Amino acid sequence: MSRAPTMRRRPEGSHVLVAASAVGLILLVGLPLLFLLLQAVFPGFNEGSFDQPFQAFRETLPDPALAELTGNTLLLGLAVVLGTLVVAGPVGLLRAVYRIPAATTWDVIFLVPFMIPPYIAAMAWMMTLQPGGYLEQLTGVHAGGFLFSVGGVVFVMILNLFPLTYFAVSRTVAAVGGRQGAVARVCGASPWRAFVRVTLPLCLPGIAAAQLLVFVLSIEEFGTPATLASRSGFHVLVTGIHERFADWPIDIPGAAVLSTVLVVLAIAAYGLQHWLVTRRDRVTVTGKPVQPQQAEPGRWRPAVLAAFGMLAFAGVVLPLTGMVVTALTRTVSGGLTPGNLALDHFRAALEPGSGALTALLNSLGLATGTALVTAVAGMVIAWCVVRAPVRGRTLLDALAVLPNAIPGIVVAVGLVLVWNQPWWPITVYNTPLILLVAYCCLLIPYPVRYAAAGLRQTSVSLEQAARVAGAGPMRILVRVVLPLVLPSVLVAMLLVFAVATRELVASLILTPPGMHTVATYIFRQFEQGSVGEGMALSTIAVAVTTGLLLLVARRLRGGMLV
Repeated sequence: MSRAPTMRRRPEGSHVLVAASAVGLILLVGLPLLFLLLQAVFPGFNEGSFDQPFQAFRETLPDPALAELTGNTLLLGLAVVLGTLVVAGPVGLLRAVYRIPAATTWDVIFLVPFMIPPYIAAMAWMMTLQPGGYLEQLTGVHAGGFLFSVGGVVFVMILNLFPLTYFAVSRTVAAVGGRQGAVARVCGASPWRAFVRVTLPLCLPGIAAAQLLVFVLSIEEFGTPATLASRSGFHVLVTGIHERFADWPIDIPGAAVLSTVLVVLAIAAYGLQHWLVTRRDRVTVTGKPVQPQQAEPGRWRPAVLAAFGMLAFAGVVLPLTGMVVTALTRTVSGGLTPGNLALDHFRAALEPGSGALTALLNSLGLATGTALVTAVAGMVIAWCVVRAPVRGRTLLDALAVLPNAIPGIVVAVGLVLVWNQPWWPITVYNTPLILLVAYCCLLIPYPVRYAAAGLRQTSVSLEQAARVAGAGPMRILVRVVLPLVLPSVLVAMLLVFAVATRELVASLILTPPGMHTVATYIFRQFEQGSVGEGMALSTIAVAVTTGLLLLVARRLRGGMLV
C-alpha cells in the first residue's frame, strides 16, 4: 500500500529538477540571448525603441562579405577539428591502451595549453617565428610567411585546443572501450576489428562531444585570427563582430546579426553531434566503471614516448619558451643577449600589494567558484537531459551548449543589456559577481557535455534499482549518478578552471572599476607597451594553475587525470 504514493512522488521530483534547470539556464543563458535577439531585431532596443524591426537583418544578410565571413569560419572550425583528431587522437589512444611512464605528469603537461590565453600563445608564436624573432636570431631563418596565414592560424589553434581531443579519447577508451575490446579479441576478433566494431562505437559519444566543443571554440575564438590572420586578409565572423564593436560608429545591431549566424552554426553542429551519438544506443551493462586494462608498450615504448614528446614539444614547450623568454627580456629590441635577460618583470609582478598579484588572486578565486558552480549545475542538467522522463530535454541540452557558440564579447554585451536594467531590485552588474555569472554562462557547456557523455556510457539499471528501493531524484543523483560520472565531472572542472583563469573579452567589458583579473591586467600592460611584464604575469599564472592541477591529479585514483 505504501508503494503507490511513493511512485507518484518520483516523477514530481524529476520535474522539479528539470524545472529548476530550465529556470537557471533561462536566467543564465536565455535572457542574454533574448536581449541580444531583441537588439538584432530592433536596432534601437538599447535605447528603448522598437522602431524599424529587422532593419539590421535587411542590411547585413545580403552583404557579400557575410558569405565570406561564414565560409572562412566554417573552414577554420572544420580544419581545427580534423587537425586535433590527427594530432591528439593517436596520442590519446596510446594513453588509454598502454601503461605510459609518468602518465599523470603527461596529462598535466597537456592541460597547459588551456591555461595559456590564446592571444598570449599567438603572441608567443609571433615573437618566436616572425622576421627578427627568436628563431631567426638563433638559426638565421624565420617562418613569418607561414605564421601570418590561414595555415598558421589553424596550426596555432590546433596546438591550443588539442587537449580536448586528447582527454576525450584517452578517457573514453580507457573507461568503456578497453575491457570490451579485450573480450572481443579473446572471442577471435583481430585488434583492428575489435577497435572498429566494439571500442570505437562505445567511445563515440565522448569523442563527438569533445569535437563539438573544439568546433565551437574554434569558430568563436577571436585573439588568434585577429593577431595572425589580419595581414593575409582572412576574416571570420568573430573578427567581423569585433569590428562592429570597435569601429566608430558602433554597430551593435549588426554585431547581433552576425552573432545570430554563429548561433545557427552551433545549433547545426549540435544537431549533427546529437544525431551521431543517439541514433544507436550503446551502453555498458555492468553499471559501474572499471579500472582500465593497460598493456606494457614493450618494444614500442620508444615510439610511444616519442609521440608524447613531440606533441608536448610543439604544443607546450615552444609557446611556453617564447612566453618565458619575452618575460625575461628587459626590452624586446634588445634581443637574446645575456645583458638583456633579467628577472625584473617577475619581481615587479610578485611584489606584495602589486596590481599583478591582486589580479592573480582575483582570477584564482573566480575560477574556483566557476568550477564548483558549473560542476553541480552541469551534472544536474546532464541528468535531466539524459535520464529525466520528460519532454523538452533536447531544448534544455541545446540551451546549455549555446554559450560556446557565441563570442565572449557578445555574451558580455547581452549580460550588460540584461543586468543593467533599472527594474531589478538587486543586480550583479558592476560587482565582481557579474564576472562569476559571465564565466558560468560561457563555461556551463563543459560539465554538461562531459557529464552527459559519461551518463550515456553507463547503464540506467542502477538508477532504476535505486528508484525501486524508494530513493528520490536528489538521493539518486548524489549516491548513484555522481560516483558514475565523477571522472567526467572532474575533468570538466579542471577545464573550466583553466579557461576561467585566462578569459579576456567578457572580463574587459564586465570587470568593475578598480578590479583586474589576470587577463585584463595583461591586456592593459600590452596596450601600454609593457610586453615583458604581461608575459611575466602569464608565466606565473600558468605555473600556479599547473601546480594546483598537479595536486588534484595526484589525488585521483588510478593515476589518470581523467
